[in-house]
Amino acid sequence: MILCLDLSYRPGSLALEEFAYPVAAIVRKAGEEAKIVHYTGVGTGLPPGTDAVILCGTALKDTRYLGRPELFCWLPEAPVPVLGICAGMQVISTVHGGETEAGCEIGMTDIEVVRPDPLFAGKDCFQAYELHTLACTPPPGFWALAVSGTCVQAIRHRKKAVYGIMFHPEVRNEWLVERFLGMGRSL
Repeated sequence: MILCLDLSYRPGSLALEEFAYPVAAIVRKAGEEAKIVHYTGVGTGLPPGTDAVILCGTALKDTRYLGRPELFCWLPEAPVPVLGICAGMQVISTVHGGETEAGCEIGMTDIEVVRPDPLFAGKDCFQAYELHTLACTPPPGFWALAVSGTCVQAIRHRKKAVYGIMFHPEVRNEWLVERFLGMGRSL
């Protein structure tokens, strides 16, 4: 089961339909079971049967999740692959000692892959949809994998399959979620 975490300010908000449902639909289309849970409902450990976690994006000004790092205490020791999308990358960066800073991008952006990784195999550059006001610095123990003219667009833990991306593959670039799921099966 792929756990899709809704990072919106409250369970059941409109952001659930805008960000978590489309990611879960990609997961299901790839033949995997998807379970959507609000981040406040995870507790100190992942539910049994979790094969991977995707931390979904949120509305542009919704950053409440950053004020609750204790709710992500399970993340550094997660025994499964993790993908953070936009707000999810901000959570991954923050929990692992990175920082967020102002960095607004809205609309289509050119992404340049700067470090080889199976997630971006065969891609040197591509366009992606952006919707964020915060950017992240890669935390200690992470590599920057891709950048735009404004900020780091993708990071990966050096030893584990923990990824963060600032763009929204559920809008454009569904291949990225599918590739992440395929990597989880091969780890």
